[in-house]
Amino acid sequence: MNVRVETVEGARVVVPEGRLDFGAATGFQAQLEQAIADAGQAGAPVVIDCNALDYVSSAGLRVFLLAARETQRRKLKFSLCALKPAVREVFELSGFTRIIAVHADRAAALAH
Repeated sequence: MNVRVETVEGARVVVPEGRLDFGAATGFQAQLEQAIADAGQAGAPVVIDCNALDYVSSAGLRVFLLAARETQRRKLKFSLCALKPAVREVFELSGFTRIIAVHADRAAALAH
């Protein structure tokens, strides 16, 4: 799994690519924690662009939950965008779409 972190319109945009399974979860969590820490210093929103994310396991969902809690603790906006249908289904079935804002695309997430 590859992860890019970009700064777009003042927001930290995290772009995971590939499969977020048990083996990739720890590395993704570390990168996401760093992006949240950087965003926290600037008071910037955090957006995870899931356009290139093909799969999310329960270990991956845990990383998203921890990120949502940490951004809430820091009083930062946190959202996901561009979920592929299979990934969206995992988020919906797990109930995560009720606790994490999900937008159709990056532009909508940045506008929010």
